[in-house]
Amino acid sequence: MTQHSARDARKPSRQKVYTLLVEAGRKTGDGLPEGCTGAALLVYASGVDEAEAVRETVAVLKQADIAPLDVTGHGTLSEREAEGHEISMEERALMQRALDENAVIVSQVTPFFD
Repeated sequence: MTQHSARDARKPSRQKVYTLLVEAGRKTGDGLPEGCTGAALLVYASGVDEAEAVRETVAVLKQADIAPLDVTGHGTLSEREAEGHEISMEERALMQRALDENAVIVSQVTPFFD
């Protein structure tokens, strides 16, 4: 059996993509705008479950000098659709990219100002 056919015989990935909202505080070198007190980050992260997606997201953000304070999960694509969320094609494409690349993708950053 060649390496390629062995790869094809593996079980399908159990990874899913989760939509997460991260509240971040300030940290030196975080790249957030001057004068803001923190930010909200909309993130798409892959994981076998939401807990893994959250852990990976927090680890990646800390490596990027961002100070995550709180993470709120909003579910997978199918869970969000079941709740009636409208999901744009751009959002779907980012979710697919997160799945394909087993990645954490920050799609939006909203700074907080007093």
